[in-house]
Amino acid sequence: MKQRPAADLSELPTFGLGPRSPTWWGTLAFMALEGTGFALAAGAYLYLAYVSPEWPLGVPPPNHWPGTIVTLLLLASVVPNHILNRYAEACAMVPVRIGLIVMSLLGIAPVVVRWFEFPALNIYWDTNAYGSMLWVLLGLHTTHLITDVGDTLVLTVLMFTRHGYSGRRFGDVGDNVFYWDFVVATWIPIYLLIYWMPRLD
Repeated sequence: MKQRPAADLSELPTFGLGPRSPTWWGTLAFMALEGTGFALAAGAYLYLAYVSPEWPLGVPPPNHWPGTIVTLLLLASVVPNHILNRYAEACAMVPVRIGLIVMSLLGIAPVVVRWFEFPALNIYWDTNAYGSMLWVLLGLHTTHLITDVGDTLVLTVLMFTRHGYSGRRFGDVGDNVFYWDFVVATWIPIYLLIYWMPRLD
């Protein structure tokens, strides 16, 4: 039996960007799961604040300056992050390499400040329920922050090797940009809960 192709697919691209990429959907699923974890932790924090006679429990509110510096650094990273995304969509190698270096530095900076943020909470994780929830909230976000910075550093290195010339790597950069937006967005409500809710009273 003679066979003939029904359609010529040779001209189709070998990779996709954004929602056309399976890894983008995987990243979205990760964000949904992790966002649920953040919501549960925030709900536990708010419940404890509601049932407690005073909030915070037996300690002054945390020093907000380290957390505020982290917030400003994260917000400042949003613009170069989206510029990097445009270069990745255009598959522009040199600008992508420069953008990844910039984003690596902008990712490392809040991690360094975060080192000083834990002591500024004015309470240890095992002091009481309030201290435990502060450390859980900050610890969860720190895990996401370090994970994404690590991913950015790996991508930066790959883009300077022969592996970077695979078009799929530009899709990986786009997914990394997408996840960094999630890291920034989830920090804002956590920042308000940790540093400003105890000051409402």
